[in-house]
Amino acid sequence: MEIVLITGMSGSGKSVALRALEDAGFYCVDNLPPELLIPFVELEHDQKEERVAIAIDVRSATSLPQMPGNLQVLRNMGMLVTSIYLDATSETLLRRYSETRRRHPLSGRQASAGDQALTESIEFEREILSQLREQAHVIDTSLLRAAQLQSYVKALVSAPSSKLSLVFESFAFKRGIPMDADYVFDVRMLPNPHYESDLRALTGRDAPVQKYLGQFDEVALMQSQIENFLNQWLGAMERDHRSYITVAIGCTGGQHRSVYLVEQLSQLFSANWLTLKRHRELDTQPHAN
Repeated sequence: MEIVLITGMSGSGKSVALRALEDAGFYCVDNLPPELLIPFVELEHDQKEERVAIAIDVRSATSLPQMPGNLQVLRNMGMLVTSIYLDATSETLLRRYSETRRRHPLSGRQASAGDQALTESIEFEREILSQLREQAHVIDTSLLRAAQLQSYVKALVSAPSSKLSLVFESFAFKRGIPMDADYVFDVRMLPNPHYESDLRALTGRDAPVQKYLGQFDEVALMQSQIENFLNQWLGAMERDHRSYITVAIGCTGGQHRSVYLVEQLSQLFSANWLTLKRHRELDTQPHAN
């Protein structure tokens, strides 16, 4: 039986993720109390359900400490468990709450008395959920459209849970470092195709840009050093029972250099690891190799 647990910050997109899983054929349940998790899974197992997705959030704050133990019990029962944590910057969450005029679940029965009280609720929520975050694959939804998030979630659950998956993500420093990154590499010092008029409108996935960047020794050196670092430590991380590693590569605009290196590295590592690639600024869909 395959179980996907969706957790994360209120306003980070859990409902969107759950809809994506429902579209993918999962039986979905929202806001299940943690103390009912194991009985619910046992019931669905008896009903011959094969794929179940469950959203649990801070509304169950008092029983959240049970979750790590419950997940281990499910794994000991032979269940394939994938835990996904959705996150976003506090500024993004404040804006979303302002736009929707929703009440934060930790703000009490009355609407939050201004941004300061809402910010305090958000930071308190981060503290409550911190242990779940540490044990899950994190997706930063701050700059994602709903369609992107749905694709990311579907790509994650399609990956075999029995081995480590390597996620390469390109991004623009001018729009912030992804919160879901385990490792961040800055490639802004490399030659920039943006200053070549015939390459400016293209991306690192286009052959002319790849040919241009491929001629520079420093680009090859950067790629080799990232490759060597990952080859050195991926085995150890897999033995440490890590399920996903996100390697974020950033340049100024997230269009040329970072995209090129994500494309090159994902191709290299796909021979031995399950790899996913994302291009945050290009608004593309993730692909599994």
